[in-house]
Amino acid sequence: MTCLKQYMMLSIREGCGSPITCPDMVCLNHGILQETEIACLVPVAEYQLYQRLKFEREVHMDPLRTWCPVADCQTVCHIAAGDPGKPVMVECPSCHLKFCSCCKDAWHGESSCRDQPIVPEHGALFGTEVDAPIKQCPVCRIYIERNEGCAQMMCKNCKHTFCWYCLQNLDNDIFLRHYDKGPCRNKLGHSRASVMWNRTQVVGILVGLGVIALVTSPLLLLASPCIICCVCKSCRGKKKKHDPSTT
Repeated sequence: MTCLKQYMMLSIREGCGSPITCPDMVCLNHGILQETEIACLVPVAEYQLYQRLKFEREVHMDPLRTWCPVADCQTVCHIAAGDPGKPVMVECPSCHLKFCSCCKDAWHGESSCRDQPIVPEHGALFGTEVDAPIKQCPVCRIYIERNEGCAQMMCKNCKHTFCWYCLQNLDNDIFLRHYDKGPCRNKLGHSRASVMWNRTQVVGILVGLGVIALVTSPLLLLASPCIICCVCKSCRGKKKKHDPSTT
């Protein structure tokens, strides 16, 4: 029971409100734990955190709801139904800010979102600007806040890895070469020695896997005739067992 409780608490903190799946690896139904089960096992504060994260995730995934971009407002605003991806005006019911449903800046009428200059009090908080503390994941569009630390970000919702500054895909950049050149050079947030040590570890792991493959491949080649013979004998035994003429 203690292990299940720890599993739930860890899933709440790292799942961003995602459904908590059954921890049993052999569960054929891939079941989802019910909220009543979660409430019985985790502390009240953890359960309230789960409910809040779940609600925030529902709002982020809902095309007809969005958050007010004012930092101190945190009001859920409803978006009028229309053409998908087309900017519409949204008015916050609390602070009465009128903003664009797409770029979250002050409502710019018929102007394109790209042509509209950034409004400092709103655009500097939510957006893709280099210094914005809150940005959207390039894949699932969920909001992510970064206070400090490494610029290599991993979305807890979809597990996509990207650069915080330019939002470039880093899923396949295991050596973090992205931060060796270009506008994001030396902006990783770690010392050069730390980056080199990380690359050395990655190389060591790859070399180790290569050595294991080289060592085991001759053994597999030598053992392959025996494996083939065992398979053939097994097939012959099954064939004789099901052949009525042999009885």
